[in-house]
Amino acid sequence: MSLNNWEQKAQKGRDILQNSIPKQWLLPESRLPPTTQKNVIRFIRESGALSEHELMITDSSATELVREMGRGKLAAEEVVVAFLKRAVVGHQLLNFATEFLADEAIAQARELDRFYKETGRLIGPLHGVPISVKEHVGMKNKTCNTGFVSWIDNIATEDAHLLRLLKDAGAIFHVRTNQPQSLMHLCCSNNITGTTLNPHNRTLTPGGSSGGEGASIGFKCSPLGVGTDIGGSIRCPAAFCGGYGFRPTAMRNPMAGIQVACIGQETIHGVVGPMASTSVDDLELFQRAVLDQVPWEEETSLMPVPWSNVIPSWDITIGIMWDDGIVRPHPPITRALRMAKEKLVRAGINIVDWKPYDHERGWKIISALYFPDGGALTRKTLAESGEPARPLTEWALSYSRPTPLTHPEAWTLQHERDTYRDEYQAALKWHQVDFVLGPAYPAAAAVMGESQYWNYTAIWNMTDMPAVTFPSGLAVDPGLDALTEQDKKYIPRNEIDKREWEKYQSPARYENAPIALQLAGRHFKDEETLATAKLVDKIIKDGVRGLKL
Repeated sequence: MSLNNWEQKAQKGRDILQNSIPKQWLLPESRLPPTTQKNVIRFIRESGALSEHELMITDSSATELVREMGRGKLAAEEVVVAFLKRAVVGHQLLNFATEFLADEAIAQARELDRFYKETGRLIGPLHGVPISVKEHVGMKNKTCNTGFVSWIDNIATEDAHLLRLLKDAGAIFHVRTNQPQSLMHLCCSNNITGTTLNPHNRTLTPGGSSGGEGASIGFKCSPLGVGTDIGGSIRCPAAFCGGYGFRPTAMRNPMAGIQVACIGQETIHGVVGPMASTSVDDLELFQRAVLDQVPWEEETSLMPVPWSNVIPSWDITIGIMWDDGIVRPHPPITRALRMAKEKLVRAGINIVDWKPYDHERGWKIISALYFPDGGALTRKTLAESGEPARPLTEWALSYSRPTPLTHPEAWTLQHERDTYRDEYQAALKWHQVDFVLGPAYPAAAAVMGESQYWNYTAIWNMTDMPAVTFPSGLAVDPGLDALTEQDKKYIPRNEIDKREWEKYQSPARYENAPIALQLAGRHFKDEETLATAKLVDKIIKDGVRGLKL
């Protein structure tokens, strides 16, 4: 297929997006901030595009919205319209959407309002909550291109299992969101709908592969979003954009109907999970709404583990991982960890230092298992249209060797994977560490095209441990976070460390980027991990005196 033909095919995807945008809510170019303006977080309030009532709605958490709809104080239609309006403006600024679902969303909201009026009750725990959805999560009668031009004409015949469960719980899907080509970038760029930007600093990436979701929750275009994660693709976008993201233990959330180029790959399981704009509570709301519907009765690969009610415990030990032993975090990350430690110690939480358990070995194993076919399916999918590989697609494929793993080689690596997981759990148990608090990434966010080191998140995919990213409440400040004389004398320990450290020689590159933290829990301790993340988040944000869980 010629270059011209692949571009013509890509245009189909762009047309789907353009034709779906509710034009009545677009702002004229003259009212938009200049493209040189980096931080656009406050623009939605300054623009006058939303009323004060609509701003209140879109600043609310999903948990708050459900409560107010249950009291009859809000209607599902006004909620979904408010978020649609905010999403349209957000897309103009950030290019985060692949398709708007305005007519379907408003029609569904009206049905929910009719149900509430007739019965006086909510249809489910997510009644009327607008949820944005990553594009490769299949949606009935919608294209599902997964960021590949050759898949533009792929139409899902039914909703992904997860979406059916969310809809049965009352959720409304109002916008689908962008992802990178191949789904293996921590940036968000493809040859169809282009590049998504970070609302806090538009020279930075929103992360990937759930980058459209990161921008969506960061700009509060939705209170909840659906992302996927095989190396950090939920947690990094949430971290980069100032939101919340949860990677559950594999085989808890339903994956059927999610389209990828490596379908059936079992060397490293991908997961699907929630992203939220406002609180850990909403991550838990999502998980409970899904797992209360016993999805393992339909999707038999899932673990039959119901969601349980866990009260946050103060009798815990949190190990702080200041550094993974491979790449030194940038100064803002260390500043946030110091602040967190100080507040947690003051609150009475037992804090120890956590020495990472051979993360270099973990990375060697997981990076060898990402493309057991040597990247053949990804390259074949690109070749079918003739579209060029994006630079970070080539970067991701470089982790793979050019030929597929033989069965004995795969078995050996999978045995090493399982052995490493067992050893990591044993190390946590030996040191009596319940949770690990550390960075989500070496930087607060990556400059566009520079997201090259994943192991602060991928290590928890490797160990299959649940992990939550959440904002520290701090942001990069070139004054506070300037390199000290001691920093300037730092000698990187390896070439990767050198590459990542040199990216920070000008702290102003990261100005206003929210600084996130990541909490990882033990294997299958998903409920405990979210409960503790809620506790830690509250202590860091509000202190002990203002603590209300």
